[in-house]
Amino acid sequence: MTRLLGRLLGRLPVGWLQLTHSRGRLAAAIAGVAFANVLVLVQLGVSGALTGTIAQGYEVFRADLIVSAADANTLTDGGHVARQHLWQALADPEVSDGMALYIGNLVWSRPGGDATLQTFGIDPAQAGFLAPGAAAISAPLALADRAILDRMTRGLDPALFSALSLDAPLTFEAARRTLHVTGSFRGGVGFSADGYLIVSDQTFLTLFPRRHTGAPNHLLLRLAPGADPDAVAARLRDRLGADLRIRTLPEAIAADQRYQGTQRPTGIIFGFGVVIGVLVGIVIVYQVLSTDVADHLREYATFKAVGYPHRFFVGIILEEALILATLGFVPGIAIATGLYAALNAATGLPMVMTAQVAMMVLAGTIAACALSGIIATRRLAAADPADLF
Repeated sequence: MTRLLGRLLGRLPVGWLQLTHSRGRLAAAIAGVAFANVLVLVQLGVSGALTGTIAQGYEVFRADLIVSAADANTLTDGGHVARQHLWQALADPEVSDGMALYIGNLVWSRPGGDATLQTFGIDPAQAGFLAPGAAAISAPLALADRAILDRMTRGLDPALFSALSLDAPLTFEAARRTLHVTGSFRGGVGFSADGYLIVSDQTFLTLFPRRHTGAPNHLLLRLAPGADPDAVAARLRDRLGADLRIRTLPEAIAADQRYQGTQRPTGIIFGFGVVIGVLVGIVIVYQVLSTDVADHLREYATFKAVGYPHRFFVGIILEEALILATLGFVPGIAIATGLYAALNAATGLPMVMTAQVAMMVLAGTIAACALSGIIATRRLAAADPADLF
């Protein structure tokens, strides 16, 4: 390693030799940087899972535009939309079809624990608004109390979905109704629900008797081939009024993710976790490097007295910072990847270690360690060699 670093730096790797001189201190520093990396990576993983679960709800559907109430910041909150707006939207020549969407949370009481199902009520005659996997099995929804269930639902045995059919449904009771699940689709668990359930709009209204057919949560619109979604949305805003939000599905997903990541407590907490992890790493590396500077202050002063510029010492400290960042990142990402797998298995949340996240954390680790190194050299810059002997 000494020879390799010597060739890369074009000089004796003083920083590496100083770090390896005290192997115990080096091990402690690497462990500290690894801990900070694990903290940041896990927080980013959970934050990414939050972002992914938000998109999952929208991905159940296929639509060009979604019409929501003005205060609907997410898929599930906000007021309702008057169903009459659907007919007004369909009057636009470039709107080819539309469907009312009803959303509610249904609790399924099971021996193994309650499961909260985010329930979508749709018109079974308009299966084209569903993702292909759900649309292909939606025909039985035309019958009362029939449903299709998310096979990724948290806590359910996958064997329950192996032989579902109209003649052999999965039956359970919820909201004083007996539901018959005739098929399954791939959805995903979330932070506010354990899975998704799709029923007809009529079945939905029997499950949620306080809801009214004239007040769905959203309206989904499909446009004619070649239509410009932004232009149609602008026309519909003029026609339907300013009390509605009319967006493309990707715009709605991005706005939902942004809102929950910056306005909801969960997203803010994860953001603070990342900041705290970075601060922990900076403090740990600063302690190591400042101690190293203090231990070798006389040697540095000697170099300074014979004419070495300050940038020479900064280069040594930054060399140490880069080594600590690299050596600490390797065990950090290994441990974090294992934690991702464990959390995914335990919760079902979509936690995935991507190359983008890994490289971003590595760059952040190097920057944090470099900042610590620059701060640690301040004492050396102010030191007078004559006062040290």
